[in-house]
Amino acid sequence: MCGRAMKNYIGALDQGTTSTRFIVFDAAGHEVARHQLEHRQLLSQPGWVEHDPIEIISRVDEVIAGALRAGNLSGNDLAAIGITNQRETTVAWNPRDGRPWHNAIVWQDIRTDEAVAGLESRHAFIRERTGLPAASYFSAIKLQWILGRVENLRERAERGEALFGTIDSWIIWNLTGGVNGGLHVTDVTNASRTQLMNLHTLAWDDELLSIFDVPRRMLPRICPSSDSSAFGTTRSDGPLGAEVPIAGNLGDQHAAVVGQACFAPGAVKNTYGTGNFILLNTGERMVPSSSGLITTLGYALEKGHPVFALEGSVAVTGSAVQWLRDQLGVIKTADEIEPLAASVPDSAGLFFVPAFSGLFAPYWRADARGIIAGLTRFHTKAHLAQATLEAICFQTRAVLDAMVRDSGVEIAVLKVDGGATANNLLMQRQADILGVPVVRPVVSETTALGAAYAAGLAVGLWTDVASVQRQWKADRQWEPSWSADRRDAVYDGWRKAVDRAVGWVDHAD
Repeated sequence: MCGRAMKNYIGALDQGTTSTRFIVFDAAGHEVARHQLEHRQLLSQPGWVEHDPIEIISRVDEVIAGALRAGNLSGNDLAAIGITNQRETTVAWNPRDGRPWHNAIVWQDIRTDEAVAGLESRHAFIRERTGLPAASYFSAIKLQWILGRVENLRERAERGEALFGTIDSWIIWNLTGGVNGGLHVTDVTNASRTQLMNLHTLAWDDELLSIFDVPRRMLPRICPSSDSSAFGTTRSDGPLGAEVPIAGNLGDQHAAVVGQACFAPGAVKNTYGTGNFILLNTGERMVPSSSGLITTLGYALEKGHPVFALEGSVAVTGSAVQWLRDQLGVIKTADEIEPLAASVPDSAGLFFVPAFSGLFAPYWRADARGIIAGLTRFHTKAHLAQATLEAICFQTRAVLDAMVRDSGVEIAVLKVDGGATANNLLMQRQADILGVPVVRPVVSETTALGAAYAAGLAVGLWTDVASVQRQWKADRQWEPSWSADRRDAVYDGWRKAVDRAVGWVDHAD
């Protein structure tokens, strides 16, 4: 029990697109306990995706309490907690009563596509200032929509009656007191995804605020990703039942970079979740993209020492498997896709482009829509399952090819994490389609682990990034089995299918 007295445990709250979980890690980076719960996806119109912020906070409380029970722990056993969250998802709330002014608008939501088109004259400026393309993906245009939709909200915001935040800010405000003095803060990685922060100064930008007509008073204070005091402490009457420092905070994909120990320039990771998110560490060098990628913060574990990255975001990967399950009924559980796909040797020329929310990097085509190409009577649901897995791999290759063009760095190995990496067939196909080894770590929950590392580094549980790096261990590695000719021929078929998917909205008109 002396380990508990020394508080050799770190809690990680991982608030994702479809679920929330709390995982407790020990000083060796091993999982001690966890609890996870899903929340509703509110889909009231085509292209609209919302979450209920109150439901999310309820899930936060439940998973923290559940994990502590599962591990026979209390909040007093934790040296600190770290938070990681779905990025870009936008919340505006009243600090006087703690009620949201509107449902959270999720990163996948595309209701603001027309508003983005109206910013065409400012697209180049926005990209130069933020590293991000003008797109419905990011928070600023979502917040602008909420401010225009809720009556008098902009005026209320000017009076201090409306706060804005990504999900991390909403959670921290509630955990640290809510209406009774909750802190209104964010970290630099989440701020970098709002399209309101200047990537060069790491501060809110008045010109960007003017473009999106956002009152500065709404905005949280920007902090480093790892800090022992910036994010406050949890309230003693909250789910932890103790005052515990919130010492780490990163957007989910940035947390995975830390959890995968991608600290060296050129290291690259891919997280397989609802979507796929590939980040390439570019060190202290900010690399502008000419190939449809995002220039973003990798992490900022020390104040004044940001590490930058190139990112490619793929909107629909794991959610394509959910579509097979929930909308088509092809499978009953997500786990069934691997044996179904493995029952045939390949997709037999079938290509599935799951552009349900348009296509993100490196295409950035909001007018793309999902298609199945090459279909014949020969094809079965097994071929569709195989094509779904291959679609995940093809989209990843498109992003990595763009990263090589922009950075000049050849990819030697791809580190992978996320729930879908348990699918061994998917990982083998990824190696086949990329032509490089794919490596899965022992601890697959690298998003939560990265948040834990950020918090633990801040309070001294880990001394430096080298001590974190020594804990990373490989679980399994997949080597490419396809010839270069086969790889290129199949990828060429995918690109032709993508050509047919883009411009679909115009064709429909």
